[in-house]
Amino acid sequence: MTRPSTPAPAPRLFSWGRGRARPPAARRASTRIDAADPRQHGRPAAWLAPLAAWVLPLLLVVAWEAAARSSLLSSRILPEPWAVATAFYELARSGELWTHLRVSLWRATAGFGLGAGLGLALGLLNGGSRRAEVLLDTTLQMVRNIPALALIPLVILWFGIDEAAKLFLLSVGVFFPMYLNTFHGIRSVDAGLVEMARSYGLSGWALYREVILPGALPSILVGVRFSLGLVWVLLIVAETISAQAGIGYMTMNAREFLQTDVVLVGILLYALLGKAADLLARALERRLLRWNPAYR
Repeated sequence: MTRPSTPAPAPRLFSWGRGRARPPAARRASTRIDAADPRQHGRPAAWLAPLAAWVLPLLLVVAWEAAARSSLLSSRILPEPWAVATAFYELARSGELWTHLRVSLWRATAGFGLGAGLGLALGLLNGGSRRAEVLLDTTLQMVRNIPALALIPLVILWFGIDEAAKLFLLSVGVFFPMYLNTFHGIRSVDAGLVEMARSYGLSGWALYREVILPGALPSILVGVRFSLGLVWVLLIVAETISAQAGIGYMTMNAREFLQTDVVLVGILLYALLGKAADLLARALERRLLRWNPAYR
């Protein structure tokens, strides 16, 4: 009688264990992973990371200065960085810069507050109610496809050339990013989580506050970040409508007198304000979404 042959053991995908040497390829991969982990190198990598983001702008300024000094760039087309810095200092010293900056900041804050607040409210309403969506969303989507800048002639007819016209343009521009992101955030909340919360007795405002709003918050904050960037783009246009103060007015007035260094000061101010607004939005994300591992 012949004994049945013992079946060969199945090959193991991960055969290294305790007491066994790991294959050379695995050791190399582990070494690469350890080298890429900044925690292995201590704190310097953490504080160098924000500085690294400014390396490219500094290199561009250095290249700009070199091109200006070597006469590759005419001062009438693009003045050298030192001339722009001097114009910035003179404007700051005379107080003119702070006057225009204060007016522009007020317009941007008021326009963002009106447009984003209304967009948030309608996004929450339409995202949470099918009836409200049927009644309002189609009209809003039709209006959304009208460029805000195309409304300038009508805005001047409706509101004149006062502050109301500028605030209306800013509000319309930031309304739709906020509305769409809020609506999308509310509708993207996991239905399973909502059902589980209801099974635990949550309903009404408690369900909204504890489950729906936290779930929609990442998308809402994307809308805030996008709207904060867009408000500065629209402010440039709005401040060209017969403004008497503001960074846009300062820039357009300098263009009339061929003061290209002052024009560049205005453009760089818009860039710096946009960057500051983006940093503020990211700080808001980190604070409000500290429970989310993706935002830590």
